[in-house]
Amino acid sequence: MAPTCPPRGVYAPVVAFFHEDETLDLGALQKHVIRLAQAGVSGLVIQGSNGEAPHLDHSERKQVISTALATLKQYGKREAVIIAGCGAQSTRETIQLCQEASESGAHFALVLSPSYWVGAMQQPTIQKFFSDVASVSPIPILLYNFPGVTSGIDLDSDLIAGLAAANPNKIVGCKLTCGNLGKLHRVAHDKRIQTPFAAFAGKSDFFLHGLVAGSNGLIGAAANLVPKVHVKLLKLYDEGNLNSAQELQTQLSEVDWVLVRMGVSGLKAAMDKYYKYGGGRSRRPLLPIQSSTFTGERDEILQKIVDLENSL
Repeated sequence: MAPTCPPRGVYAPVVAFFHEDETLDLGALQKHVIRLAQAGVSGLVIQGSNGEAPHLDHSERKQVISTALATLKQYGKREAVIIAGCGAQSTRETIQLCQEASESGAHFALVLSPSYWVGAMQQPTIQKFFSDVASVSPIPILLYNFPGVTSGIDLDSDLIAGLAAANPNKIVGCKLTCGNLGKLHRVAHDKRIQTPFAAFAGKSDFFLHGLVAGSNGLIGAAANLVPKVHVKLLKLYDEGNLNSAQELQTQLSEVDWVLVRMGVSGLKAAMDKYYKYGGGRSRRPLLPIQSSTFTGERDEILQKIVDLENSL
C-alpha cells in the first residue's frame, strides 16, 4: 500500500538521458537508477525540472516512469517511491499527465504552477487550478514552487497551507525550490494542515537548513551526482551530529553552486566525467556540455565530493 505522503528522506530528481540522435537512452537511465537505489535514496522524482519534462512527449514520459520503476523492483527496492512531474499549462493536460503517471506506476504527482499568460495567473486562478487537479488526480499531488521556471510565479505559505488544508490526502506535500526557508518553516508547522504533509527543500544548498526548519528531506539536483553524501548528511543530522552535518553542507553548497551555473546538461556532463555514463546531451534547444568543461576549481570541488561519495 502506498504511503499517504512521501516518506522523509532524500529524493533524486532524475535526469533524462539521450543518445546522439536525441532518442531516449534507457540503458543509461537504468544504470543511473541502480546507482541511486544502491546509495539508499528514499525515492526518485521523474520528469522534474532536471528531467526535461517539456522535451518529452506523453508516451516517453510513461516509458521513463515505467522503466525506472521496473529497475527499482528488479534490484529489490520495491519500497522506493516514484514522484512524477505532471505539470502542464492547462488543467486538462495536467490531469491527463497525472492519470498517465498513475498508470505507469508512480505514487505521487509533482505539479508546477501554470505560467502561460502570466498576468492572468493571479492567486484565485492558481488556487482553483491546483484544487481542480487534486480533486480528480488518481494519485496525491505535491505543489512545486519554482519561480525560475514559472515566469516568477511564487506560491506563498498561506496559499500552500490553505490548499493542503482544503484538500486533505489529495495535496500531500510541496517542493520549495524558491529557497525561502521562512516559507518552508511556516508550511512545515502550519496547524491548518491536519493530514500528513511533506514539505521538501528543493535544492542541496539549503538541505541542512531545511531539516532544521522541519522539512521532510530533500528533492535536489545534486543528489544525482552524490546521493550517498546526501543520505549521510541526513543521518548525521538525525544523530545530532550537527558539526559534521555542517561540514558536509558546506561542501554540498559549493557543489550545488558549480552545478546550478551549468544547467541540466552540465549535471549530466559531470556524471559522464566522474561516473562514465550518460554524456552531457539534452534535447535541443538545450546545447550539450562536454565533460572536459570541468577543470580547475570546478573539477577540484566536484572531484573532492565524488571521492567522498565513493568512500561511503
